[in-house]
Amino acid sequence: MTLATGVGSLPGEDYAESLRIVLGELPGLPHLPELPARGATATMTGRGLAVLAELGADLQPAGWRLTGGGSGVDHRRARSLLAQDLDALEEQAQGYAGAFKIQVAGPWTLAATVERPRGDKVLADQGARRELAQALAEGVRSHVADVRRRLPGADRLVVQVDEPALAGVVAGQVPTASGFHRHRSVDLPEAAQALAWVLEAVTASGAEPWVHSCAPRTPLDLVRDAGARGLSVDLAMLSAADHDTLAGALEAGETVALGVLPGTDPATTPTDTQVTESVLRWLDLVGLDPAEVGARLVLTPACGLAGASPGWVRTALSVLRASAGHL
Repeated sequence: MTLATGVGSLPGEDYAESLRIVLGELPGLPHLPELPARGATATMTGRGLAVLAELGADLQPAGWRLTGGGSGVDHRRARSLLAQDLDALEEQAQGYAGAFKIQVAGPWTLAATVERPRGDKVLADQGARRELAQALAEGVRSHVADVRRRLPGADRLVVQVDEPALAGVVAGQVPTASGFHRHRSVDLPEAAQALAWVLEAVTASGAEPWVHSCAPRTPLDLVRDAGARGLSVDLAMLSAADHDTLAGALEAGETVALGVLPGTDPATTPTDTQVTESVLRWLDLVGLDPAEVGARLVLTPACGLAGASPGWVRTALSVLRASAGHL
């Protein structure tokens, strides 16, 4: 059957309530919520740094920075907050059996948002890029093991690697610290290799590697070649080439998560019938039979829901679940 899930982020600061929402509204594939409203330690970058192995970081007025040594107080807080959130998950999901999804910022998104100890982004230094990706891969192994310990009944664990910056990285569109220039584009083989280290760590841990990006022009072929077995995208942002890549992934037995609802409150609320029809039109466009590939489809919001109202969050997840049921 077709499943529904969230991308990751939700509004507000009440973590226990967010867990109740995802466990209640998304019974087929709940996910570990992210609440960036709690501050820098809870953002996608802060959570990604909390997973890193061996590398230290601290928080500066300009944002997160690697230290080249021990962790700063904010980095320690980010790790502590993640552990507290997993404690809350373990408590609320006692006896849970089924699929579950966690998220982590990808190596290129971290490289494009975190600074080196000497300034400017990690993206500016090939050696630093490599070290960051390898530290993330090692940290992901430990993170997956921790989640498995807390959810022993989860028979399918999905690790969604968030890469919203990947398109800008390979296109040379990431601004430097000054804002007056752009970092040089990263060669596709290097981009694939760094991502592959992380995805291979997920696979070696017995989990299912997905990559999510709601940015246009994300190189989905590169993502598949790097080892992703699930592609999570915004349906409204796809190019003709993207449609072909996604169809090929479904035909190969891989998962496609389609973002079919806006991440913020819409002027008019779509119905589950309208969402179902949009997915069926897309399947017709790419020449696939819903009866054959429906079990490998997942319906999601287009991006995270951190900017949505609590009312829209509940409505969106309910519509997604109903639409998935129709499919």
